[in-house]
Order: sequence, then structure tokens, then C-alpha cells
Amino acid sequence: MSFSGEVKEELGGQISQARHCRIAEAAAFISMCGSVMIDSREQYSIKIHTENVIVARKCFTLLKKTFNIKAEISIRRNLSRQSVSYWIIVRGHEEALRLLHAAKLLNQDGDVLEELSVVRNTVVQQSCCKRAFIRGAFLAAGSVSDPEKSYHLEIVCAAQGKAEQLKRIINSFGIDAKVILRKKSYVVYIKEGSQIADVLNIMEAHVALMKFENIRILKEMRNTVNRKVNCETANINKTVSAAVKQVEDIKYIRDTVGLENLSAALMDAAQIRLAYPEATLKELGDLLIPPVGKSGVNHRLRKLSSIADKLRKNKEVHYD
Repeated sequence: MSFSGEVKEELGGQISQARHCRIAEAAAFISMCGSVMIDSREQYSIKIHTENVIVARKCFTLLKKTFNIKAEISIRRNLSRQSVSYWIIVRGHEEALRLLHAAKLLNQDGDVLEELSVVRNTVVQQSCCKRAFIRGAFLAAGSVSDPEKSYHLEIVCAAQGKAEQLKRIINSFGIDAKVILRKKSYVVYIKEGSQIADVLNIMEAHVALMKFENIRILKEMRNTVNRKVNCETANINKTVSAAVKQVEDIKYIRDTVGLENLSAALMDAAQIRLAYPEATLKELGDLLIPPVGKSGVNHRLRKLSSIADKLRKNKEVHYD
């Protein structure tokens, strides 16, 4: 099972004790993947569509437990796509109206808005209800990537107004969710690992949160180790390249004018470097008599390189 499936399985088994939270979650289901049908006699019915059996089961349970509505369930198999669709249907006119009123999906004239957005914020006024609404929206139309691969959580909305409303609810918890247009849908998404962890916590997917955080910690540790190794490797390469250049410069001086023309300090540094081409500056300094610090050794080697450069360019050279 994918990580996204694990999150939905955990959330699918949670039924809030508070009725107002169950209403908020049911409102999210209807808003995100529901449709309202009105026949020629002005009779209302509601259909909620999902391809996830966990979501279908929870939606059915919410309707029964919260509104005492025993919805119908229709199952359709798509052989070409190798998928199964579930339809949760509320056929009774009075039951459908009661559900729509409770979920605040009717405007002040009692009409259903085309976007099926929550028209009054009373259904998501409390923090716990906001959590329930986000949970329902994610179950209905959300997904989260495997944290081993990348950090990405998204909820797909059919209309911009609905996406903006969901973004505001999520951002009320200090999250920086954004909205992007993808084909004909508006996607509310989060790409920051720490904020995805916060959203999992907000939805109360605590088991998935622990797994997500464990993976995130391990990834950060691996990245830290890799950065250190890369940094050390770069430093080693830099040191080796510098040592190779120093040896070349000293050999050039030796083969052109001879090391004996150098000052005693420079000649000692040159001979030590030739004898120990792989030694660090500190190690070279310890080998000199008397010992010299790293900065002193570096100064002498830089002076030798300067002398070699001047000799190559036939410039006047001072050997001290």
C-alpha cells in the first residue's frame, strides 16, 4: 500500500465523538466529491462518488451516525481502467435537504451553489471542525507522496472558489498552502516537509505522522552526512591540487636556479615539501626545525610559488 493509502486508511477509521465535527467532515465529502440532483418535481437527492472503498465506508458511516440516514451504495467496475467506483446515494428529498442545511451547502435562498462550497463558515468555525473538514477534503480528493521520494501533499478541487476556501482553512493553522491551476482543476498543495507533517497532525493521522517524521529525520541525517563528505572531499581535492602545484613550482626552481639560492627558511620548506608531497600544512610545520605554524608554512609555500611564476616569466626574482 502507498503512503497516501496508509494515511487514508488511518483517517478512514476515525469517527469524531462531536456531532459538529462529523457534520464538518461530511460537508467536505459532499463539497469535494458530491453532486446534488434536482428532478422535475423539485425533489433533491445527493450522490457522493469515490474510487476508494475506505472513503465510501466512512462516508456511509458518517451519514448513518450523524444524520441517521441509511444511504444506498452503488458499485461499478470499469474493466478498461481496472478500477472500481463507489456511489453513496441519498435519495430521500427530506433527508437530502436536512443534510445540505446541516452542512451549510445551501445559500440564504435555500438554493444549492454550483460549486457546492460551504456558504457559511459556521460549519468550520471551531478549530476541531476545521481539522475535520481538512480531513474529509483529503480523504475525498487528496494525496500525499511517499516521503522517501519527495515531499508533496495536494487536494484537487473542481472550482477555484472551493480551492481558495480550503486554502484559507488550512492556512488558519499557520500552514503556507498554495493553489495552482492544473488542466481544469484547482489544486491546493504543500511542498515543505515540516508543513506536511503539520497537516498530518492537524488531520490527526498520528501513526502516519510518526512514520513520516522518522523517514524525514533519516533523510536529513543522510543529507547532512553527504554534505559533510562532499565538503571534506572538496577540501581534500583542494589540498591535493595545491600540494601538486607546490611540488611542481619547487621542482621548477630546483631545475632552473637551484634550491641553494633560496633563503634558508624557503629552502627548508621546499625540501620538506618535496620529501613529503602528501603532508598537510600542519604536518609540514611540525617537521621543520624549529617547528612552524600552518600560516607560516603556507606563507613560505606561497612565496616559492611566486618565485616560480616569476622565473617562468623571466622577471626579476628575490630569493629571500
